[in-house]
Amino acid sequence: MGIKIWRHERPVTGPVRATEQDIDELNRVFSDSFTDRYRRDGMIGVRVPQLNPDIWNYAIRDAGDGAMIWRDEDDRLLAFNMSHYSGAEGWMGPLAVRSDRQGEGFGKLIVGAAIEWLKDHNATTIGLETMPRTMENIGFYGALGFLPRYLTVTMSSPSVRRSISPRYFLLGTADASQQNELLERCRRSLQACAPGYDFTREHRLTEELGIGDTLLLEDEARIRGFALWHSASLADDKRGDELRVLKLFADSTETFERLLSALEKCASRRGIPRVTIRCQTFFSQAFRSLTRRGYKVTWTDLRMTLDQFDEKLAVAGAILLSNWEI
Repeated sequence: MGIKIWRHERPVTGPVRATEQDIDELNRVFSDSFTDRYRRDGMIGVRVPQLNPDIWNYAIRDAGDGAMIWRDEDDRLLAFNMSHYSGAEGWMGPLAVRSDRQGEGFGKLIVGAAIEWLKDHNATTIGLETMPRTMENIGFYGALGFLPRYLTVTMSSPSVRRSISPRYFLLGTADASQQNELLERCRRSLQACAPGYDFTREHRLTEELGIGDTLLLEDEARIRGFALWHSASLADDKRGDELRVLKLFADSTETFERLLSALEKCASRRGIPRVTIRCQTFFSQAFRSLTRRGYKVTWTDLRMTLDQFDEKLAVAGAILLSNWEI
């Protein structure tokens, strides 16, 4: 499905690739626009904090040429859309238009540009997440060809060590040659259950920036599961207090349970108070496991995908949780 790129009568520059030098402006537009969104949804007292610059740096570098920004006639940041792909999986976020220029059609412009960019990079999945209570957003994306799918439920638990904790391995403790071997094995195990997915870039970038690590479970020389996590705080004004899972693969529900125990143990060893996982409700067995272990729901997002670019989910029995947020 093609998207017609909307053109505005006032001069706009973009898209151009975002850099670290744009982070201050990105933060202001991000905080102001999302705070305004919450206010219009009736959440008057909510002020969305600016993001940790390290998280912005990760988002920009992960997106590469998909880190798109637009500037107005005064060279002020007007809008942005961080578009990412992991193999054939493509998604966009965060994205925002400056509060004083909303309602002029720029939202269509930045979403349309991201769709075309992801198509050019051979994405067979194109998606995003939005707040399920915001009917305006759902209608907006629906008009652009996106269909509502299922929820992503954010769930957290204190990082308490349990009586039985499996042995695990951290990618960051390996030397460079061993990391290359482990990442290739991770890729092969993932693609055996979910063809087309590849998180190698995210693994490497997380390690390079020092904002997290990848926990691996190995059995009989095979990677049975892994969890890519960040411990750097999302908010600029807070210290890290959670081990936040971005990508998780388990070849079975049993492996998923072992991964959870290993993540809780890993967080406890580092003095991190809690583990946070964003669970797509398509994987009902994962949701049941988290609930049984005492994980509490703290937030929900609605997963939407472009018509004919739906997710190619893992084979029966496997679990793949891929975070579409930074």
